[in-house]
Amino acid sequence: MRSLPLPLTLTARLSPVVVLAAAGWALSSGPLAATPAAQEGTTAQKSGEESPTAPATAAVSKTYASAPAPCDSLSSKSIKALVPEAKTAGKEIPSTDSKLRRTCSWNALKGYEYRWLDVSFEITESDEAAEKSFKDRVADRSGGGDVPGIGDSGYSVVNLTTEDKQQTREGVVLVRTSNALVSITYSGSDFESKKAPATDEINKGAIKAAREAVAALENGQKG
Repeated sequence: MRSLPLPLTLTARLSPVVVLAAAGWALSSGPLAATPAAQEGTTAQKSGEESPTAPATAAVSKTYASAPAPCDSLSSKSIKALVPEAKTAGKEIPSTDSKLRRTCSWNALKGYEYRWLDVSFEITESDEAAEKSFKDRVADRSGGGDVPGIGDSGYSVVNLTTEDKQQTREGVVLVRTSNALVSITYSGSDFESKKAPATDEINKGAIKAAREAVAALENGQKG
């Protein structure tokens, strides 16, 4: 395999990962209210007198309480097929709260063919919050279509970019299942021909990764 310097397009591709890791990408939750301490010098209540209690607050039921390990969400066979020459272990991107959001990346150059794959899990506070986030993200990535039979909602879109005459085709699949969001990004370039892989190849590869990732979430993370 020839060792080639990555073009500016692919070098720039690495920057969002660092930025996203620094930003945290993680959901933040408000601090829990502190319980006030009992006042000193209060006298004991009379026998038989009940203490007043605050009404119980109903907790929101969540199907998924934490994000699974993304680097374990795809089989080695799938990784080798989608990202030839990549280390199957992948590389997890640091997160400020790994319980709520986790991402794993694979990338490799085989000959002149370059492939990049990201798998990301995000846990929200409720099904409604996940549904809103899903709809907002789909609205930001118009031009795609629904992916049937995956989670509660699935969407895929493929885009082609060209920089310095080098084409890169990127496919994104977004999935909502209960209060969890699964995001797949799969892209490719050919540094010899300057062309990008076919739309069908990128789209099918991204959907294949999404189905495996969702299955890993649903089979191992229900709480």
